[in-house]
Formats: sequence, structure tokens, C-alpha cells
Amino acid sequence: MADPSTYRPAPGEIPVSPGVYKFRDAHGRVIYVGKAKSLRPRLSSYFQDIANLHPRTATMVTTAASVEWTVVGTEVEALQLEYSWIKEFDPRFNVKYRDDKSYPELAVTLNEEFPRVQVMRGAHKKGVRYFGPYGHAWAIRETVDLLLRVFPVRTCSNGVFKRAQQVGRPCLLGYIGKCAAPCVGKVDAAEHLQLAEEFCEFMAGRTGGFLRRLEQQMQQAAEEMEYERAARLRDDIGALKRAMEKNAVVLADGTDADLLALAEDELEAAVQIFHVRGGRVRGQRGWITDKVEDVDTAALVEHALQQLYGAGTEPVPREVLVPALPEPAEPVREWLCGLRGGPVDLRVPQRGDKKDLMVTVGRNAQQALALHKTKRAADLTTRSRALQEIADALELDSVPLRIECFDISHLQGEDVVASMVVFEDGLARKSEYRRFQIKSFAGQDDVRSMHEVITRRFRRYLQEREQTGEWAVPEEDDAGPAGQAEESGRPRRFAYPPQLLVVDGGQPQVAAARRALDELGIDDVALCGLAKRLEEVWLPGQDDPVVLPRSSEGLYLLQRVRDEAHRFAIRYQRTKRSKRLTAGELDSVPGLGETRRQALLKHFGSLKRLRAATVDELCEVPGIGRRTAETVAAALSSRTPASFAVNTATGEIIDDGVEPAGGPRTTDADRQTPAPQETP
Repeated sequence: MADPSTYRPAPGEIPVSPGVYKFRDAHGRVIYVGKAKSLRPRLSSYFQDIANLHPRTATMVTTAASVEWTVVGTEVEALQLEYSWIKEFDPRFNVKYRDDKSYPELAVTLNEEFPRVQVMRGAHKKGVRYFGPYGHAWAIRETVDLLLRVFPVRTCSNGVFKRAQQVGRPCLLGYIGKCAAPCVGKVDAAEHLQLAEEFCEFMAGRTGGFLRRLEQQMQQAAEEMEYERAARLRDDIGALKRAMEKNAVVLADGTDADLLALAEDELEAAVQIFHVRGGRVRGQRGWITDKVEDVDTAALVEHALQQLYGAGTEPVPREVLVPALPEPAEPVREWLCGLRGGPVDLRVPQRGDKKDLMVTVGRNAQQALALHKTKRAADLTTRSRALQEIADALELDSVPLRIECFDISHLQGEDVVASMVVFEDGLARKSEYRRFQIKSFAGQDDVRSMHEVITRRFRRYLQEREQTGEWAVPEEDDAGPAGQAEESGRPRRFAYPPQLLVVDGGQPQVAAARRALDELGIDDVALCGLAKRLEEVWLPGQDDPVVLPRSSEGLYLLQRVRDEAHRFAIRYQRTKRSKRLTAGELDSVPGLGETRRQALLKHFGSLKRLRAATVDELCEVPGIGRRTAETVAAALSSRTPASFAVNTATGEIIDDGVEPAGGPRTTDADRQTPAPQETP
């Protein structure tokens, strides 16, 4: 725990201009980012008597080891830079709303020849029309199922679409009238695009004219005694009305607004957002955050607006209604106007329908916070108990807040890899997972592999410490603010040691890991191994294992860590094996990428014909120059052709790359014994 006075800037050194500041810990990692209209009074407030600070602020300043700042021109620039740095450095003491990017949206791919309606998540793509977000994917599918009756737009994947084109038969939806079947030419591209645009118009809220047109067509069909067509139109109108009921009108027709409400207590806050488009609620989303910094409602609103609109994927509507205005509000309003390219009304609703709807949004936020607390209370208690049980069983000085686990995986000595997973405070931290390829030897030796991986991981840790100057006192000329050497602040790959190192295995693996740590001179990291057979915990230098009760939360946590390391290692090993087995003769040709490899194979039809081609013939392929053609020809001529393929039904020898008419071919590899299971 650092004393803030050791890195406090000198009086008068801090400017009075607007800017953004960063606090760093002893490892150089950015732990807090903030902005200020005037940097001097804001930063000075952190260096008062610790007893007068908020407990979370006091924890932050005592964890930090340095502070630095960047001066900007305006408060809007400070707001933008603060958001960028929070996204880049992921500071542990900043408010971060969880569950972002997890909400599904209804997407119409208008950038394709035959647009497709589908559920999408994540960042928005150019040329795709989005509606939502929705709370659940099933809510989207229910709406789409109702609308496909009237707007039979394709919903199938590209693979299914191409397959239907090849066989000349539509899928089931094409037969039952829920797809216009453009795959078999029932409608052309222009007609299908018109259907997709009408679908988008309806989803955007322009429903009145379309319904009136359908009702007129229904009456006309009835007058002409086309009763089946009239009945069909009647059912279409009913389906559209049921879809509209799912998004009832809540505000005046044509209103586009986002309503944001908060529910908070001393430790956590929940935010709920209703997206109103065309007067209807088109989507809802919610986030939860830990209040790791001392913030009020206005500051939480500002952070939520940054989270919602900062990435540029969420369109800013004409009105943004909030429970409290940020302080000051004008820079945020100016920032939103810049994102929208037009005026934005950021305000607190005072009366009428908008205030009533804000009460509803707030009620949703209260329910979300209550539900989260119900789940988290038991979870937090369980994780705390598990970490304490591990500390007691292994006789550690403190609970292991950071646990790293290593596992080795291979297939009969081939494609030997290792995984490293990280758990912090009992939760997986996937951004710090790492993968290793065993490089020092070939073959199967789990103990030797474990020694190599532990050595490489902690050698990198020592290198990071040396680079950041943690072992040497920096000279005054080279030091930045508070003696901090130049450092990006980004999370470094192996810079943070664990309190507990877990290896998947028994005594041999633990001994190998201990030997690796001793060779590097590391004696402040606890070590244990978890053997699969009896779930025994092995400690270095002990002949008998530590046996935790089967009902122990500590054992459950160690099992979860070990199983996650096993899963991560197996996934990597399978990926490497798949790449090795599918690698072709063209893969190792220098300067030949995936696009040109595919162009060569498509032009010649098979590897055999490609191997027989001359340099001039190779140059005829688009994108292949003479130098590349000479390289390809030389590479293929220097290699022995692959073994022939045989049709097991007829005994026929099949040319390379040509599928036999009677069915799939069998190669020498196919006649071998089945592949064994992976060895973790």
C-alpha cells in the first residue's frame, strides 16, 4: 500500500486547463482515469488527508504509485479522451457497466443481393439495418415469425441458400409461404429487395398506411368474390396487428427518444434503457455496475451515456431523457450533437407521458438491481468462502485473489500445447488467458513440458519487471510524474504474478513446476497440483496429498479452474491438429496467400493439373504475376505428389482434387486406425 504523498505532484506543477488524468499502480498499470474542467483543483483533492476521502477513493490513491495528466482544449475533448482511455486501459477503479454488447438485435442485410433477416449481436456492420436491441433472442424470432407471413423475406444462411440454388428446390419455409424463395427464382432480386424494404418500413413504425392498403385489398377481394385471397389478407392483417401489440404506442407518434433510468445503492447501480422509435418501444437493455469510485447519480448517467453512444454503433436519437443531468451538462450535450450530426435534447422529463414512461423505466431498473443482488449475494459469499478454504488448506498467508492454472494437451505426442488460465477473485479473467507451443523438444513428456511452460511464463514476468524498473531506482532525469518511467499503461501479457499457481497433475508435475520456479529465483508464489483421479491437492516436497472434503467450496473452485485450463488446452490442440491435417502443398509457398491459393485451385480444378501447369499458364490466373508463378512452379516440382485416392466401392483410382461419382474417396490416411482421444 503506497503513501499518496510519495507521488504527489509539486505545487504549481499541475495546470489549470481542462484535461484527463491517469493513476497507475506499482506495475505501471492504469487503475483509474478521470477528467476535469480544471486539473489542478481536481487532482489536489485526491491528496488531502486520507481520513477525509471516500473509502473507495482512499483505496484507489493508496493502490496507485503515480499520476499523470494530458491537457486538452475543451471539456468535450476531455470527455472523448476519457472514454477512449477507459476502453483502452480497462481501469479497475472506474465504473464499467457489465453485459454490454450482449443484447440481440433484429438485422436486415440490405447490403446483400438477396437481403436476409436474422438475429445479430455485437458491433454494427455497414449496409445492415438494425432494430432493437431486444431483451431475448426469442422475442425477435416471435416477431419475425409473425411478419414473414406478410413479408416473406429469406431467413436462411448463405450455405442453405446456395444449396437450394444448386438442387433447384426451396427449403420448408419456401413451401409453406414464409419465404418468397428467391433461391429458385420465384422472385427476382428487385422484388425480394422491395419485400425487405417493406419489412424495414414496418419495423421502423410506419404501419398505418400499410395496414390501410391491406384492408382495401381485402375488401376488394371480397367484392370480387375471391374469398380465399380475402381470407389470406385478413390473416395477414391479424398477424401484423399481433406484431404491433408487442410494441405498443407509448409516446406521441413519430417520437424518437432513449429513456435512461437508474437504481442504485452504496455498492452497486443498475441502469435500464428504453429505445423508443416512432412512438413505440423498439428495444430495451440494461447494465449493472459496481460503484468502485465515489460517484453520484449525475456521474453514473454520464458514464452510461459514454457506454451507450461512445462506440459509435448506437444511433443517437433526437431526445435523450435521463433522471439527472451530468455536471456540467453542456459538454455532454455538445458531444451527443456531434455524434448525431444534429441537435439533441438532453433533459430530465418533468411532466406528461414521458415522465410516466420514465417511472416505468426506473421500476425496471429497481427490479434488475434487486434480481442481481439476489443472485450475487450467494455467489459473492460462496466465492469468498472458497478462497478462504483454499488459503486455510494450503496454509497461505492471505487468500489467493489471483490464481493461474496450467495444463498440457497433445495427441500421442503430436501437437503438444499448453494453456494458462487466470481467475481473479474467483472469476475467470479470459482476457489474460495464454497459450503455449512446446518448443524445446518433440514427443510426449508432460513433466518436461510443464517445466518449460512455467519457465517461459515466469521468465517473461521477470523481464517485464526489469523493463518497468521495479528492481532499480530510476534516476530523476528519466522519471516522469512521481518517478514513473515511460510506460503505456496497457495490460502487459505476463507482468502480474499469481498468489497461487495450480498445475494439472500430481507429484511429478508439481515437482517440475517447483524446479522451474527455483531456477528463476521465485519464492513468493504458492504452488499446488490437482490430480484428476482422486481430486487430491499435491504440494511441493510432500509425500502425502492434501485431501479437501468433497463438499468443499474450495475444492469446487480448484476443479473449475482446472477444468477451464483443460478446456482451453484441448481447444488449442484441436485447432493446431486441424490446421496440420488440412494443410496442403500450396500452404507453404512463400508469398502465396489464401485468396491466390483459392484462385489457382479454382482455375485449374485440381492440384494434379496445377502441378502440371507451365509458368505461362500460371500467369493466366488473375492476381498471379510471373515471379509468383515461378515460385509456385518451383515449389510444386520439388515435392513428391500425394498418394492417390481410391474409390473403395469400385477400386477406381481418382485424380487429385476430383470427387468420385460413386461417393467419397478413401485415401491412405482414411485406411488407418481411428484417431485416439486427446491426452490433456
